[in-house]
Amino acid sequence: MNVTDTIAAVSTPPGEGGIGIVRLSGGRAIDIAEKFFDSPSGRSLKAVKGRSMTYGHIIDPDSGRPVDEVLVSVMRAPHTYTAEDVVEINCHGGFTAVKCVLELCFRFGARPAQPGEFTRRAFINGRIDLSQAEAVLGVIKSNSQDSLEASAAQLEGNISREISAIRSQFVDLIAHIDAYVDFPDEDVEEIVELQPGIAECIGRIGRLIDSAGVGKILREGLRTVIIGKPNVGKSSLLNALLKEDRAIVTEVPGTTRDIIEEYLSIGGVPVKLMDTAGIRNTADAVEKIGVERSKSLIGRADLVVLMFDSSAELTGEDMSIVELARGKKTVALLNKSDLAPEISEDDIRNIIPDAVIIRTSLKDGTGLDELTDFIYGLIYSGGIKVNSPIVTSTRQLACLKRARDAAESALDTLADGIPADLVTVDLMNAVNALGEITGETAGEEIIDRIFENFCVGK
Repeated sequence: MNVTDTIAAVSTPPGEGGIGIVRLSGGRAIDIAEKFFDSPSGRSLKAVKGRSMTYGHIIDPDSGRPVDEVLVSVMRAPHTYTAEDVVEINCHGGFTAVKCVLELCFRFGARPAQPGEFTRRAFINGRIDLSQAEAVLGVIKSNSQDSLEASAAQLEGNISREISAIRSQFVDLIAHIDAYVDFPDEDVEEIVELQPGIAECIGRIGRLIDSAGVGKILREGLRTVIIGKPNVGKSSLLNALLKEDRAIVTEVPGTTRDIIEEYLSIGGVPVKLMDTAGIRNTADAVEKIGVERSKSLIGRADLVVLMFDSSAELTGEDMSIVELARGKKTVALLNKSDLAPEISEDDIRNIIPDAVIIRTSLKDGTGLDELTDFIYGLIYSGGIKVNSPIVTSTRQLACLKRARDAAESALDTLADGIPADLVTVDLMNAVNALGEITGETAGEEIIDRIFENFCVGK
């Protein structure tokens, strides 16, 4: 990849819309746009000093024909997204106009941008680090208010600052060891006094690792599987939470035969709801497939919503379903609480001791607020707040675990009385692992893998 080239791409989604934006970045961005832009005022894009927009038309120089009426934004380096000269041509939305403008960019010297190349240039040019680049993708893909806020905070550098602080602390410890090794007879603090500093770093890394559970949920949604035997109200619960008739609800057992998946935002948190086929023994071939799919989902769930018909006695089918949920985080809903109860909360505690129990009636909405409050509290139960540094990348999590392992190895080395210079090796491994998060020690292959997930225009 030649980062000295001027690149161009469409930065808005394909299809019809109010505007379509063609973006150029690089040393020749303004010169290229000038070749086919005409302003009624005669104003040259090269004369634009700061960040401003200029009205005019795109003209095909070969035919002299107008292509579109546009507004052109000129932004000069280094105060731009890529830290290079950037031009954004705001066309009318639609495939043809945008395509014609992009082809003019290529004709006069720009090359097509690769996936994520604008953001990659921002990283290469030092405007953002690698964790902030990943946050850009997080902002784009956010599906709830909290996931957006967490990604925006990371883009502002909250992860970067914490990682840099921990790395700096490790480097200070390494410098202390080097001083101890090089000048053993000088008045240098005993090497055993390094242990509290290393332990403190491990604690800080541990808190970031602990945040990854919340980060995964903000990124992917809390995988919530609704299970129970037929006709306990699973599809009605899905519809009630979504506030729409997404699933078919009838009195006929086995109406739901496949998995229905929908995203829901609860207090700004993304929840991936999965309504499953009622679990029972059945001779119906199609329903049987749905039941097997329901069973397979339970093992991958973050939360199991186990529903019972509280107006009917517990059955063998109920007990079989309880066994499927054993070991999972479970909330038990005693549904149809508007009817005379046949199941008590003690009955449920006897078979699922750790489950949270909520009485619901989907007929009148009883218990729904309690359920949504429980789900929201479950996500942030560890005291992690959305504006705290939250690890949202599996890559970052793997780097943090390697850094923690290396630091713990350094503590073991100290405790075993092994020469101090070997402690330095462990601490340098921790420094390098943390550096991969921000990109300071990340290899080209890792960087390529991150940016290949971006769209071309970003």
